Amino acid sequence: MSIVEIDGSFGEGGGQILRYALAFSALTLKPLKIYNIRAKRDNPGLRPQHLTAVKAIAKLTNGEVENAYVGSTSLVFKPRERLCGEFDFDIGTAGSVSLVIQAILPVLLHADCRSKVTLHGGTNVTWSPPIDYMIHVFKHNLKLFNIDLDIKVKRRGHYPRGGGIVELTVTPLKEPIKTVSIINRGKPLSLHVISHAVKLPHHVAKRQADAVLRVLRNIINVKYSVELETYPPERDPHLGPGSGVLVYLDTSSGTRLGGDSVGEKGKPAEIVGEEAARILLEDYETGMAFDRHMADMLIPYMFLAKGTSSVGVARVTLHAITAIEVARAFIPNTSVTIHGDLDKPGIITVSSAGFSS
Repeated sequence: MSIVEIDGSFGEGGGQILRYALAFSALTLKPLKIYNIRAKRDNPGLRPQHLTAVKAIAKLTNGEVENAYVGSTSLVFKPRERLCGEFDFDIGTAGSVSLVIQAILPVLLHADCRSKVTLHGGTNVTWSPPIDYMIHVFKHNLKLFNIDLDIKVKRRGHYPRGGGIVELTVTPLKEPIKTVSIINRGKPLSLHVISHAVKLPHHVAKRQADAVLRVLRNIINVKYSVELETYPPERDPHLGPGSGVLVYLDTSSGTRLGGDSVGEKGKPAEIVGEEAARILLEDYETGMAFDRHMADMLIPYMFLAKGTSSVGVARVTLHAITAIEVARAFIPNTSVTIHGDLDKPGIITVSSAGFSS
């Protein structure tokens, strides 16, 4: 089988290309050579969290990897078979658990049996989707494609100490992935706020949630719920400290839009809440069915579904364009059209012959 070559400096030029390339290689069992890994970053090459994703994918496919070490700017990956069962991966420190889930989910969906994966690392860190988003928004929207998964947080992990523990359970697909065509979000139905603070006072979580509602309540006039997650000092199991908030909106189209923010030292709780609310509000006001974060996360499943999918996204992100090019390398003869400019609202349409294992 000929090897698929990917230039890691294309488009977004970061770790996302590596994760999606590994995911499609593992899924299709096509060998991969990727070079210029993270070439556009200040510290190019594999970092520890990327190396964990490589090792995880290799274990899930009984694969062979060349040049897999911290700092490596190229590697060769040769998957052999899609495995399933129970696995345990330690990303280390506060490397993002959510990003590893993105990489391993497609192959687990096409394995022969149910899998349970325990991941150790960061659950709420900057520059990646918080685990709350994966549970409440990502998972919900994937159900539209006939995909179901279970994500449980056993312990949160914040930068810099990490120490989070997440259990991912995936049942293989019983039916093919469905196509999805949803452009407009429709009417807002209900708003939900999940605010947490670990190794911090209860009022931090409450102030984050209150700030969200101050921004949104009079603009998106729907019923709302608030969930505060805090712990008494003597029973707080986290390494912490840390905080964060997710706000998500259910719509009449069946989709969910989400906005999130993570707390940092010296960053007032009110700012954390306002950031999450304004991200959601910006995407809500476009009228599109999916938020900016889902734009690239949907791409693999649009390619894997047989037929034509069209989705309206609040922003056509560089991440989405990058994901499309990586997917094309592994699933050719797929037609893609994008109506909309970069970083603007748009419609992504994918017509694919699909994938069957």
